[in-house]
Amino acid sequence: MDIVLLFKALILGIIEGLTEFLPVSSTGHLIVFGDLLNFHSKGKVFEIAIQLGAVLAVIFEYRSRFTHVLTHIGKDPAVNRFVVNLIVAFIPAAVVGLIFSKQIKEVLFNPLTVATALVLGGFFILWVERRQSTRPPKVMHVDDMKMRDALVVGLAQICALVPGTSRSGSTIMGGMLWGLERKVATEFSFFLAVPVMIAATTYDVLKHYSLFTAEDIGLIAVGFVAAFFAGLLAVKALLKFVSSKNYVPFAYYRIIFGGLVLLTWAMGWVDWNA
Repeated sequence: MDIVLLFKALILGIIEGLTEFLPVSSTGHLIVFGDLLNFHSKGKVFEIAIQLGAVLAVIFEYRSRFTHVLTHIGKDPAVNRFVVNLIVAFIPAAVVGLIFSKQIKEVLFNPLTVATALVLGGFFILWVERRQSTRPPKVMHVDDMKMRDALVVGLAQICALVPGTSRSGSTIMGGMLWGLERKVATEFSFFLAVPVMIAATTYDVLKHYSLFTAEDIGLIAVGFVAAFFAGLLAVKALLKFVSSKNYVPFAYYRIIFGGLVLLTWAMGWVDWNA
């Protein structure tokens, strides 16, 4: 197997794991860095498949919570409410994504769309954080969330279908605007990632299974493992970070990173062909 391709898969796996749960758009980063590395998989099967590595990082980090849910569903009212909330939040983006996924990938999966969404999303995060600094949150624990809270988060997640917007950014900021405490919005975003990403990955893998080759399996394995360990690091770090700080630094990162991509395109320094 080509060692250069394996190295590229390793880099993209690390990028996926580090960015999946941060409000900076993992898909956007994979598109931009995939273009820089000249790494493009047919049907985006590599980029989609390695997301499961990041999902497993959340499951591992919250293994006691998920075990409790699986063993008490139907018995514990709090667990039942939690599961219903995940289902309610999952449905909006799943339906819209299922209907428009082909058009979204054909039209929006390119570095310039990503860069624009990163910049606009950065300014949006700055606005949300400034607004929330004067408004105390109404929901202080994930288990206190009601169905309408979950629905609002789910509707906000639809925005993440535009690459560069960020799934975690959309759900966290949408939750905070609605009144979820910052850490509550972050944790619910983590939990929601599990059914969303498993469903999206399964759908795309089954849809594009004919595109897989023996070489793809090796690349995906490398990216998968890298995404898992990088994702585990990111989840732990982000939870610790939001316990005492806000998302403003991520907003500035988005604006700078997206701005640099747009600048290099405008000046003709980089030929963004993805």
